[in-house]
Amino acid sequence: MAKTKELSKDTRNKIVDLHQVGKTESAIGKQLGLKKSTVGAIIRKWKTYKTTDNLPRSGAPRKISPRGVKMITRTVSKNPRTTRGDLVNDLQRAGTKVTKPTISNTLRRQGLKSCSARRVPLLKPVHVQACLKFAREHFDDPDEDWENVIWSDETKIELFGKNSTRRVWRTKNTIPTVKHGGGNIMLWGCFSAKGPGRLICVKERMNGAMYREILSENLLPSARALKMKRGWVFQHDNNPKHTARATKEWLRKKHFKVLEWPSQSPDLNPIENLWRELPSVLPSDSPKTSLL
Repeated sequence: MAKTKELSKDTRNKIVDLHQVGKTESAIGKQLGLKKSTVGAIIRKWKTYKTTDNLPRSGAPRKISPRGVKMITRTVSKNPRTTRGDLVNDLQRAGTKVTKPTISNTLRRQGLKSCSARRVPLLKPVHVQACLKFAREHFDDPDEDWENVIWSDETKIELFGKNSTRRVWRTKNTIPTVKHGGGNIMLWGCFSAKGPGRLICVKERMNGAMYREILSENLLPSARALKMKRGWVFQHDNNPKHTARATKEWLRKKHFKVLEWPSQSPDLNPIENLWRELPSVLPSDSPKTSLL
Protein backbone atom coordinates (compact mmCIF):
# COMPACT_ATOMS: atom_id res chain seq x y z
CA MET A 1 0.00 0.00 0.00
CA ALA A 2 1.29 3.44 -0.94
CA LYS A 3 2.17 5.77 1.89
CA THR A 4 -0.39 8.60 2.30
CA LYS A 5 0.61 12.24 2.61
CA GLU A 6 0.61 13.51 6.17
CA LEU A 7 -1.90 16.26 7.00
CA SER A 8 -0.49 19.66 7.85
CA LYS A 9 -0.78 20.98 11.37
CA ASP A 10 -3.18 23.73 10.20
CA THR A 11 -5.53 21.14 8.66
CA ARG A 12 -5.53 19.04 11.82
CA ASN A 13 -6.27 22.09 13.96
CA LYS A 14 -9.10 23.12 11.58
CA ILE A 15 -10.67 19.65 11.98
CA VAL A 16 -10.68 20.08 15.77
CA ASP A 17 -12.11 23.60 15.53
CA LEU A 18 -14.99 22.42 13.29
CA HIS A 19 -15.65 19.51 15.63
CA GLN A 20 -15.85 21.86 18.61
CA VAL A 21 -18.50 24.03 16.92
CA GLY A 22 -20.68 20.94 16.49
CA LYS A 23 -20.03 19.73 12.94
CA THR A 24 -20.09 16.00 12.23
CA GLU A 25 -17.18 13.99 10.91
CA SER A 26 -18.94 13.55 7.55
CA ALA A 27 -19.57 17.28 7.21
CA ILE A 28 -15.99 18.13 8.14
CA GLY A 29 -14.70 15.61 5.62
CA LYS A 30 -16.83 17.04 2.81
CA GLN A 31 -15.82 20.61 3.65
CA LEU A 32 -12.08 19.84 3.74
CA GLY A 33 -12.05 17.13 1.07
CA LEU A 34 -10.97 14.41 3.48
CA LYS A 35 -12.15 10.90 4.27
CA LYS A 36 -14.48 10.47 7.23
CA SER A 37 -12.08 7.92 8.75
CA THR A 38 -9.20 10.42 8.58
CA VAL A 39 -11.27 13.11 10.30
CA GLY A 40 -12.36 10.62 12.97
CA ALA A 41 -8.76 9.57 13.68
CA ILE A 42 -7.68 13.19 14.21
CA ILE A 43 -10.62 13.88 16.53
CA ARG A 44 -9.98 10.72 18.60
CA LYS A 45 -6.32 11.61 18.94
CA TRP A 46 -7.24 15.11 20.12
CA LYS A 47 -9.71 13.76 22.67
CA THR A 48 -7.15 11.29 24.04
CA TYR A 49 -3.96 13.37 24.07
CA LYS A 50 -5.32 16.96 23.86
CA THR A 51 -2.96 17.64 20.92
CA THR A 52 -2.82 17.18 17.18
CA ASP A 53 1.00 17.09 17.07
CA ASN A 54 2.83 13.95 15.97
CA LEU A 55 3.54 11.70 18.94
CA PRO A 56 6.91 9.97 19.44
CA ARG A 57 7.11 6.69 17.54
CA SER A 58 8.89 3.68 18.98
CA GLY A 59 9.84 2.26 15.56
CA ALA A 60 10.69 -1.32 14.74
CA PRO A 61 12.98 -3.09 17.23
CA ARG A 62 16.59 -3.62 16.20
CA LYS A 63 17.22 -7.03 14.66
CA ILE A 64 20.70 -7.18 16.19
CA SER A 65 20.90 -7.07 19.97
CA PRO A 66 23.34 -4.70 21.71
CA ARG A 67 25.51 -7.73 22.45
CA GLY A 68 25.48 -8.68 18.76
CA VAL A 69 26.41 -5.12 17.77
CA LYS A 70 29.41 -5.24 20.10
CA MET A 71 30.44 -8.60 18.67
CA ILE A 72 30.47 -7.53 14.99
CA THR A 73 32.04 -4.16 15.82
CA ARG A 74 34.82 -5.92 17.70
CA THR A 75 35.28 -8.34 14.80
CA VAL A 76 35.74 -5.65 12.13
CA SER A 77 37.98 -3.63 14.46
CA LYS A 78 40.34 -6.59 14.74
CA ASN A 79 40.09 -7.51 11.06
CA PRO A 80 38.84 -4.63 8.84
CA ARG A 81 38.72 -6.94 5.80
CA THR A 82 35.90 -9.01 7.31
CA THR A 83 33.05 -9.29 4.80
CA ARG A 84 29.35 -8.82 5.47
CA GLY A 85 28.84 -12.49 4.64
CA ASP A 86 31.29 -13.44 7.40
CA LEU A 87 29.37 -11.29 9.89
CA VAL A 88 26.02 -12.75 8.79
CA ASN A 89 27.39 -16.24 9.44
CA ASP A 90 28.81 -15.21 12.84
CA LEU A 91 25.45 -13.84 13.96
CA GLN A 92 23.58 -16.86 12.61
CA ARG A 93 25.78 -19.16 14.69
CA ALA A 94 24.88 -16.97 17.68
CA GLY A 95 21.16 -17.42 16.93
CA THR A 96 20.42 -14.16 15.06
CA LYS A 97 19.37 -14.23 11.41
CA VAL A 98 19.99 -10.98 9.51
CA THR A 99 20.71 -9.79 5.99
CA LYS A 100 23.80 -8.06 4.60
CA PRO A 101 22.07 -4.62 4.37
CA THR A 102 21.25 -4.93 8.08
CA ILE A 103 24.95 -5.50 8.78
CA SER A 104 25.87 -2.39 6.75
CA ASN A 105 23.27 -0.22 8.51
CA THR A 106 24.32 -1.45 11.96
CA LEU A 107 28.03 -0.79 11.36
CA ARG A 108 27.27 2.60 9.81
CA ARG A 109 25.47 3.60 13.03
CA GLN A 110 28.69 2.66 14.85
CA GLY A 111 30.66 5.08 12.65
CA LEU A 112 32.06 2.40 10.32
CA LYS A 113 31.53 2.15 6.58
CA SER A 114 32.77 -0.09 3.79
CA CYS A 115 35.56 1.58 1.80
CA SER A 116 37.78 0.55 -1.09
CA ALA A 117 41.20 0.05 0.45
CA ARG A 118 43.92 2.28 -0.95
CA ARG A 119 47.02 0.31 -1.89
CA VAL A 120 50.22 1.53 -0.25
CA PRO A 121 53.74 0.11 -0.02
CA LEU A 122 54.57 -2.13 2.91
CA LEU A 123 57.09 0.14 4.64
CA LYS A 124 59.74 -0.82 7.17
CA PRO A 125 61.22 1.72 9.62
CA VAL A 126 64.32 2.06 7.43
CA HIS A 127 62.13 3.06 4.47
CA VAL A 128 60.31 5.67 6.55
CA GLN A 129 63.61 7.19 7.72
CA ALA A 130 64.98 7.26 4.16
CA CYS A 131 61.89 9.08 2.86
CA LEU A 132 62.09 11.58 5.71
CA LYS A 133 65.79 12.18 5.02
CA PHE A 134 65.08 12.77 1.30
CA ALA A 135 62.28 15.23 2.11
CA ARG A 136 64.45 17.21 4.52
CA GLU A 137 67.37 17.38 2.10
CA HIS A 138 65.22 18.73 -0.75
CA PHE A 139 62.76 20.80 1.28
CA ASP A 140 64.28 24.14 0.22
CA ASP A 141 65.04 23.23 -3.40
CA PRO A 142 63.76 25.94 -5.77
CA ASP A 143 61.00 25.17 -8.26
CA GLU A 144 63.46 25.54 -11.14
CA ASP A 145 65.37 22.47 -9.94
CA TRP A 146 62.27 20.28 -10.00
CA GLU A 147 61.27 21.63 -13.41
CA ASN A 148 64.54 20.23 -14.73
CA VAL A 149 63.80 16.64 -13.66
CA ILE A 150 62.53 13.90 -15.96
CA TRP A 151 60.44 11.54 -13.85
CA SER A 152 60.13 7.94 -15.01
CA ASP A 153 58.53 4.72 -13.86
CA GLU A 154 56.98 1.45 -14.97
CA THR A 155 53.39 0.48 -14.28
CA LYS A 156 51.16 -2.51 -14.88
CA ILE A 157 47.68 -2.26 -16.42
CA GLU A 158 45.10 -5.03 -16.14
CA LEU A 159 44.40 -6.66 -19.52
CA PHE A 160 40.66 -6.60 -18.86
CA GLY A 161 38.90 -4.45 -16.30
CA LYS A 162 40.39 -2.54 -13.41
CA ASN A 163 42.82 -3.69 -10.78
CA SER A 164 41.00 -5.62 -8.11
CA THR A 165 40.15 -3.75 -4.93
CA ARG A 166 39.69 -4.90 -1.37
CA ARG A 167 37.00 -3.39 0.86
CA VAL A 168 37.59 -2.68 4.51
CA TRP A 169 35.51 -1.49 7.45
CA ARG A 170 37.60 1.45 8.55
CA THR A 171 38.00 5.20 8.32
CA LYS A 172 41.74 4.92 7.54
CA ASN A 173 41.43 2.55 4.59
CA THR A 174 44.77 1.22 3.36
CA ILE A 175 46.18 -2.27 2.79
CA PRO A 176 49.84 -3.25 2.33
CA THR A 177 50.99 -4.46 -1.07
CA VAL A 178 53.94 -6.28 -2.60
CA LYS A 179 55.40 -5.65 -6.04
CA HIS A 180 54.55 -8.83 -7.96
CA GLY A 181 51.32 -9.74 -9.74
CA GLY A 182 49.94 -11.06 -13.05
CA GLY A 183 47.34 -10.73 -15.72
CA ASN A 184 48.54 -7.38 -16.97
CA ILE A 185 50.90 -5.54 -19.31
CA MET A 186 53.93 -3.44 -18.45
CA LEU A 187 54.38 0.19 -19.50
CA TRP A 188 57.37 2.49 -19.23
CA GLY A 189 56.90 6.22 -19.39
CA CYS A 190 58.43 9.54 -18.40
CA PHE A 191 57.41 13.18 -18.06
CA SER A 192 58.62 16.53 -16.78
CA ALA A 193 57.06 19.82 -15.76
CA LYS A 194 56.91 20.65 -19.48
CA GLY A 195 54.76 17.67 -20.40
CA PRO A 196 54.78 13.91 -21.07
CA GLY A 197 57.63 12.07 -22.72
CA ARG A 198 57.38 8.75 -24.50
CA LEU A 199 55.10 5.93 -23.34
CA ILE A 200 56.35 2.43 -24.19
CA CYS A 201 54.49 -0.88 -24.03
CA VAL A 202 56.87 -3.63 -22.91
CA LYS A 203 55.90 -6.74 -24.83
CA GLU A 204 58.15 -9.19 -22.96
CA ARG A 205 59.29 -9.69 -19.40
CA MET A 206 61.53 -6.76 -18.61
CA ASN A 207 65.10 -7.37 -17.48
CA GLY A 208 68.12 -5.12 -17.06
CA ALA A 209 69.17 -5.35 -20.70
CA MET A 210 65.69 -4.50 -21.93
CA TYR A 211 65.48 -1.58 -19.50
CA ARG A 212 68.74 -0.14 -20.80
CA GLU A 213 67.48 -0.58 -24.36
CA ILE A 214 64.29 1.34 -23.48
CA LEU A 215 66.34 4.18 -22.00
CA SER A 216 68.67 4.20 -24.99
CA GLU A 217 65.80 4.51 -27.47
CA ASN A 218 63.44 6.77 -25.52
CA LEU A 219 65.02 8.79 -22.72
CA LEU A 220 67.18 11.20 -24.73
CA PRO A 221 64.53 11.69 -27.46
CA SER A 222 62.03 12.51 -24.70
CA ALA A 223 64.43 15.05 -23.18
CA ARG A 224 64.92 16.67 -26.58
CA ALA A 225 61.18 16.77 -27.28
CA LEU A 226 60.57 18.34 -23.88
CA LYS A 227 63.38 20.88 -24.51
CA MET A 228 65.03 20.17 -21.18
CA LYS A 229 67.70 22.59 -20.01
CA ARG A 230 71.36 21.63 -19.90
CA GLY A 231 72.13 19.52 -16.82
CA TRP A 232 68.67 18.00 -16.58
CA VAL A 233 68.21 15.23 -14.00
CA PHE A 234 66.84 11.73 -14.56
CA GLN A 235 64.74 10.04 -11.89
CA HIS A 236 63.93 6.37 -11.51
CA ASP A 237 63.27 4.24 -8.45
CA ASN A 238 65.38 1.50 -6.85
CA ASN A 239 64.03 -1.41 -8.85
CA PRO A 240 66.85 -4.01 -9.23
CA LYS A 241 66.89 -3.39 -13.00
CA HIS A 242 67.53 0.29 -12.32
CA THR A 243 70.23 -0.19 -9.69
CA ALA A 244 72.08 -3.01 -11.47
CA ARG A 245 75.78 -2.35 -11.96
CA ALA A 246 75.43 -2.53 -15.74
CA THR A 247 72.63 0.06 -15.71
CA LYS A 248 74.57 2.43 -13.46
CA GLU A 249 77.60 2.09 -15.70
CA TRP A 250 75.50 2.77 -18.81
CA LEU A 251 74.03 5.92 -17.24
CA ARG A 252 77.52 7.07 -16.20
CA LYS A 253 78.91 6.62 -19.71
CA LYS A 254 75.98 8.57 -21.15
CA HIS A 255 76.68 11.35 -18.62
CA PHE A 256 73.12 11.26 -17.29
CA LYS A 257 72.71 12.86 -13.90
CA VAL A 258 70.51 10.59 -11.73
CA LEU A 259 68.45 11.77 -8.77
CA GLU A 260 69.21 9.74 -5.66
CA TRP A 261 65.97 8.06 -4.66
CA PRO A 262 64.79 6.45 -1.37
CA SER A 263 63.42 2.90 -1.50
CA GLN A 264 59.68 2.13 -1.30
CA SER A 265 58.62 5.73 -1.92
CA PRO A 266 56.22 5.86 -4.92
CA ASP A 267 54.24 8.58 -3.15
CA LEU A 268 57.18 10.95 -3.75
CA ASN A 269 57.09 10.41 -7.52
CA PRO A 270 54.57 12.70 -9.28
CA ILE A 271 54.31 10.27 -12.21
CA GLU A 272 52.15 8.08 -9.95
CA ASN A 273 49.38 10.66 -10.44
CA LEU A 274 49.54 10.07 -14.19
CA TRP A 275 49.44 6.29 -13.77
CA ARG A 276 46.37 6.65 -11.57
CA GLU A 277 44.52 8.52 -14.32
CA LEU A 278 45.65 6.29 -17.18
CA PRO A 279 43.09 3.43 -16.79
CA SER A 280 40.20 5.90 -16.79
CA VAL A 281 41.03 7.12 -20.32
CA LEU A 282 41.52 3.67 -21.84
CA PRO A 283 38.77 1.38 -23.20
CA SER A 284 37.71 -0.98 -20.42
CA ASP A 285 37.54 -4.05 -22.69
CA SER A 286 41.14 -4.17 -23.92
CA PRO A 287 43.68 -1.51 -22.90
CA LYS A 288 46.42 -3.53 -24.62
CA THR A 289 44.88 -2.89 -28.03
CA SER A 290 44.88 0.87 -27.52
CA LEU A 291 48.49 0.96 -26.37
CA LEU A 292 50.12 -1.16 -29.06
